[in-house]
This record gives sequence, structure tokens and C-alpha cells, in this order.
Amino acid sequence: MIQRVRQLYRALTAHISQEDRAFIDRSIPESAKALFYQMHPADQYHALQVAKTALQLADKSNLTVDRSMLLRCALLHDVGRKKGDLDIWGKVFAVLITHFVPGLAKFIACKEVDSIWRRPGRAIYVYYHHPEIGATMLRAIGLYEEAAVISRHHQPLAQGDDDLLVILRQADEKN
Repeated sequence: MIQRVRQLYRALTAHISQEDRAFIDRSIPESAKALFYQMHPADQYHALQVAKTALQLADKSNLTVDRSMLLRCALLHDVGRKKGDLDIWGKVFAVLITHFVPGLAKFIACKEVDSIWRRPGRAIYVYYHHPEIGATMLRAIGLYEEAAVISRHHQPLAQGDDDLLVILRQADEKN
């Protein structure tokens, strides 16, 4: 629970500096920048922190990973959470309802929004499915390898998982 409170605080105080923006722009392909910057600023900040943590974890481990691929995956892992679909309070709602009333969360989750009353359901849907949504977006711009990793970043650890995916999951969990 403390981790969730920290995440909320970071989301509410998130700020991407010009230096951060330059780092992001150097690290992801031009075709992916629009996807990155369509995320809510809090998600952009989160992705940046995941990227920094992933690089630190890679440096401390004895695992062999492609650092530029790790960086791209970390920065793009939440592009399925587009601003307007799952913002800060939508995520708070999704986390709380999923934790306390998971059956209701699954019941009201909806892919499409046809009225204001369905927006909470859309937030829950995106919360559950953002890895697949993001992977579809990445495949559409030709980032197939990144999409393959990102589509699995919330799946449970499985035998044979790539070291890059393992590090990405650890970094995401810490942030």
C-alpha cells in the first residue's frame, strides 16, 4: 500500500525536464515519439523512471541485454495508456476497485465509451489491457520486437522469459 501512495505522489508531482525530454527523444525512434507523448505526463514520468531503473538493474546484474532495446521497451511499455483513457484518478479508481471488488471491476470494464457513465469502465479496461493495446500500436509503426516484449510485461514470470523482459518487469514494479 505504501508503494501505491508513493506512486500517487509521484504522479501528482511528475515533471519532465528539457534534459529528460532530450534523453527520451534520443532513446526512442521518431515513429514512437507521438505514442510516447500521447501518454498522460504522469505516465511519461513513470516510463522515464522505469527506464532509468532498468538501466541500473542491467548494470548491477550479470545478465546480457541490449541496452538500447531495454531503454526503448522501458520508455514505451505503457503507451497503451493514452491520455484521456487512463489518467491519474482513473488509475486510482481502477487499482482500488480491482483490489477491493475485482468481480465488479471485470463486470464494468468496457472497450468502448458511448457515454460519460462508461468512462470508468474504459479506464478499467485500459488498466487491464494496456500491454496488448500498446503492443498493437507499436506493431502498427513497425516496432515488432518491442511489441513482443511489451505485450508480456504484466504477465507472470514464465520459464524461458528473456532477461530483458525480466529486468523490465522488475523496473516497472519498483516504480
